[in-house]
Amino acid sequence: QVQLVESGGGLVQAGGSLRLSCAASGRTFSSYAMAWFRQAPGKERELVAAITWSGGSTTYAGSVKGRFTISRDTAKNTMYLQMNSLKPEDTAVYYCAANPDERLWSSPAEYDYWGQGTQVTVSS
Repeated sequence: QVQLVESGGGLVQAGGSLRLSCAASGRTFSSYAMAWFRQAPGKERELVAAITWSGGSTTYAGSVKGRFTISRDTAKNTMYLQMNSLKPEDTAVYYCAANPDERLWSSPAEYDYWGQGTQVTVSS
């Protein structure tokens, strides 16, 4: 059974940085795609960034491009989201997700496995 556990959320001032981690276990992830989604109150869950586990191909939402960086450490089975120049509109619960067909889907419906989420709050 795949397990995804996020960590690293918190409260930060606008312009600050945070790094989220997602520890993955239960499978060999070589053929998976992994992603970060976020959901703000009253809004739909949206893709932030996604990465293929094997080759490291990536995709980003336009709103975070140039500020956020997704990466993975295959030896540690951990995915990261480095978030710089944070804005109040980045405030949301951030979720780690995985799908086994290694496509960088933007729809949350395409992802089979989810973490419990970690809160990121950016104050102005």
